[in-house]
Amino acid sequence: STEEYHTRHALTHERMTYAKPGYRVMHPGPMNRNVEITEELADDPDRSLIRSQVRQGVALRMALLEEIERGKSR
Repeated sequence: STEEYHTRHALTHERMTYAKPGYRVMHPGPMNRNVEITEELADDPDRSLIRSQVRQGVALRMALLEEIERGKSR
């Protein structure tokens, strides 16, 4: 069940205490909030890079698609 998965495997602030200082959480999205990772950790600006990663992902995919199209015309 999702509750069991969350209890056993979800990334939480408590589990992040085992990570080296300064480590940040990344996830390419979409994510299952409160199943894979707690909502509090996903939105924590001091521990999570997820919002930035997702925001930049759109521009990155657009740039990659443009490069692919350019390569086809060569």
